[in-house]
Amino acid sequence: MRRDHILTLSCPDTTGIVYRVTGLLFDAGCNILDAQQFGDEESGRFFLRVHFDLPEDVSVEALHARFQPLADAFAMDWQLHDARRKARLMVLVSKQGHCLNDLLFRVHSRQLPVEIACVVSNHADFAPLAQSYGVAFHHLPVTADHRDEQEQRIIDLVERERIDLVVLARYMQILSPALCDALAGRAINIHHSFLPSFKGAKPYHQAHARGVKIIGATAHYVTRDLDEGPIIEQDVARVDHAMTPKELVRMGSDIESLVLARAVRRHVEHRILLNGHRTVVFR
Repeated sequence: MRRDHILTLSCPDTTGIVYRVTGLLFDAGCNILDAQQFGDEESGRFFLRVHFDLPEDVSVEALHARFQPLADAFAMDWQLHDARRKARLMVLVSKQGHCLNDLLFRVHSRQLPVEIACVVSNHADFAPLAQSYGVAFHHLPVTADHRDEQEQRIIDLVERERIDLVVLARYMQILSPALCDALAGRAINIHHSFLPSFKGAKPYHQAHARGVKIIGATAHYVTRDLDEGPIIEQDVARVDHAMTPKELVRMGSDIESLVLARAVRRHVEHRILLNGHRTVVFR
């Protein structure tokens, strides 16, 4: 069985980075399966993702120790991932279940290489759906007086279930700054995105009333800035005057599900590197 791993790194851009990294992997007996790189002139940083096969006689710890001096020399932010390990997900949902249903099916049909450890909701509506897939469901209602306690229970579940990624699949609650900080870099949100932007209740109905010609969705990392975290994935579809609000909702739900699934896949395959407030997403 192959022992493939993924190395991701970013550092100040300079000459010799790829040469030194690939040379070190070669000297360790590793076989490079895929490599992608990007140098950003604006930020002056270099980004690299290398997928490689690790020989049986070389431990991950030994490779880590061997790589650290090189990382220090180039001031690298770097991570080494086991490519065969399935990420464990927690999915947060409220009363719109299209994204949850899509993720559950993709995982069940082995289209998405993750494990959904649990579904958490402030409503009980989707308990039967989660249970039909054999996934644990936790009903954690939210009230103004008990929001802190509810969020602490989410954090406790993340720790207990060893969650790698929290997915907000149309979870219609604003996370507190404390929870955003606790989940920094490991929480993805999906929301509709229009030109112009429509917020609040029934956004597709608002879009229809304004006669929009394009609807879309955006998946991004969760930060303290509401719906303004680093963008991972986006998509759009054209609409026209003959479409009803119900048809816009249907089309929008499909786009949201697809965009969220793409973003989750990019994350669990370690294809996303942060570049300030932006992302580098290797395909």
